[in-house]
This record gives sequence, structure tokens and C-alpha cells, in this order.
Amino acid sequence: MPIKTTCVVVVIIFNDKNRILLQRRGDDGNWCIPGGSMELGETVEETGIREVREETGLIVYNLKLFNVYSGESQYHKYPDGNEFYFVNVVFTTRNYEGILTIDDEETKELCFFELSALPKNMSKTNLPIMEDLKNSL
Repeated sequence: MPIKTTCVVVVIIFNDKNRILLQRRGDDGNWCIPGGSMELGETVEETGIREVREETGLIVYNLKLFNVYSGESQYHKYPDGNEFYFVNVVFTTRNYEGILTIDDEETKELCFFELSALPKNMSKTNLPIMEDLKNSL
């Protein structure tokens, strides 16, 4: 299979205790920021809102651009063998509503974490984001 490039969007959601929401992925069991691949014709904001709703059940508002990541740190190989280099657009928000909902396919678990106590099995592509987030606060 050829290696591909795709645009993904993730949304760092802060709760009122300044913890961030992470999702334990259904395909590899790693923890990551909720988000996913852009669909044709979507804006990056629309992608973030849609993906968060699909993966967590939450509706997010007032997305603020945090950073864009690309290059070697954004290489990901899925369990099915597909390989991608992501262009990863990262937003933050503190504005959300709804009830956390686990679909048990894409999402196995949802939990808010302190930045100082993140799970060890984080998706590799999220590591530079977490470092930059810690340094920005």
C-alpha cells in the first residue's frame, strides 16, 4: 500500500478543572485527542465539530486555532497496514455541551486528564502537540 497524506483535525477540549478530554481509540487502544480526517468540501472547523460529535457525543463551540503539525512527527501506521503523514490542524475550546457517548467502535473510552498525568500509551502523532500545550500554559 502506498503511503498517503491527509488533513486531520483534532480538538483539545478543556473542562472547568483545566483537564483535557482524550479518547482511547478502538483500533489500537492508544489515547488521543478527539478528531479525524477532513471530508471533501469541509472547512477545518466543520471537520473538528463533526469528528468530536461522532467520537464523543459532544457539540463544541468557539474553536481557537492552536497550531498545525506536519512532517515526520505526523507519520501514522494503522493496524490494517495503511500508512499516512497527517497535516494535523489542532484547535482548542472550553465551550461544549452534551453527554459523553462511547460508540465502542472508534472510541473505547473517554476521560479527562491532567496535562501532568497523561496516559503512557498516547498516539505518537499527539506527543508534539502535548509538549507544545504544556509549554503554552
